Amino acid sequence: MTARLGASLSFLEWMQQVQAGMETVLERFLPPVSVVPARLHEAMRYTALDGGKRVRPLLVYAAGDVFDTPLPLLERAAAAVEMIHVYSLVHDDMPCMDDDALRRGKPTVHIQYDEATALLVGDALQAQAFDTLSAPLEAELGADAGLAARQLRMLNLLAQAAGSVGMCGGQAIDLASVGMTLSLSELEQMHRLKTGALLRAAVFLGALGGKALAAEESAALDDYARAVGLAFQVVDDILDATADSATLGKTAGKDAADNKPTYVSILGLGESQALAEKLRGNAHQALAPFGDKARRLRELADLIVQRKA
Repeated sequence: MTARLGASLSFLEWMQQVQAGMETVLERFLPPVSVVPARLHEAMRYTALDGGKRVRPLLVYAAGDVFDTPLPLLERAAAAVEMIHVYSLVHDDMPCMDDDALRRGKPTVHIQYDEATALLVGDALQAQAFDTLSAPLEAELGADAGLAARQLRMLNLLAQAAGSVGMCGGQAIDLASVGMTLSLSELEQMHRLKTGALLRAAVFLGALGGKALAAEESAALDDYARAVGLAFQVVDDILDATADSATLGKTAGKDAADNKPTYVSILGLGESQALAEKLRGNAHQALAPFGDKARRLRELADLIVQRKA
C-alpha cells in the first residue's frame, strides 16, 4: 500500500481525509491513559489530539505521493513530526517562553494542568516521536533491503530539524531578539530555523520513506520546502497583525505586544503579502520536475499562503 490516498478527491476532501486519519494514527501511537503515569499521558493526548491544521503531516503525505512511500512508514513519519511540533508549542506557550494561555482554541497545557506537567509533556512527546519513527516495520512492509537505511536517514533528519541548528535554535534567536531591530536577512535566518526547519523535515520525511533521493530531486524539494517554510511564517505574521484570537485559536497581536520583530513590522503589511505570493510562485516553480504527482504539494503551497487562520 502506498501514500496515494484519495487521488480522485478534491483538495479539501483529501485534506480532511488526512486530518481525520491523523487523529486515528496519533491515538494509536500516543501512550494510553490506562498506562502509568496516567496524568502525564492524559496531558499528552490533551494537547496532541483534536486540534491544529496538521500542516506538517499533510506535507508528509503529499511528498509521499510523489515517491510512493509505503503507508505504514508514512503514518509513523507524519505522527513523529507532528509530535515534535506539538511539543514545541507546549514549551513555547510556557511562562518562561511566550507565556500564552490559549492554543488551538483551548487552554494551554500549563494552564489546564501546571507548568511542571507542561515541561514533561514536551519532553515526553519529543521522545515519543523518535520511538514512533524508529519502530521495526519488517512485519508490515516485508523484506526491503533499504528500509533500515531510509529510517535511519529520516531519524537523523528529524533530529537535526528539531535541534539547535533547527527549531530550537530558531526559538533561541527569537527569544534573544525581543525588543531588537533585525535586518530582513536576520529575520529570515531566524524563521528558516524556528519554523522552516520542521516544515522542510516534513517534506523530506515523506519523500525519503519511498526511496533514496537523487541529487536533482533533493534540490527541487529543498527549493520547495524553503519557499513554503518561509511563506508559512510570513503569513503567520500577517495573521497575527490582522486576525482575532477566536479565528486564530491563539492570542492575536501578541508579537506586537511583546515587541518582537516580524515581517509586518519590518516590511509593512502590503509588502509582506506580496512576499508571501512571491514565495508561493517559487514553490510551484520548484515542483515542475515532478509533474502531476506533486499536485498535493502545490495545493498545500496555496493553502499555506491563502489561509485565514
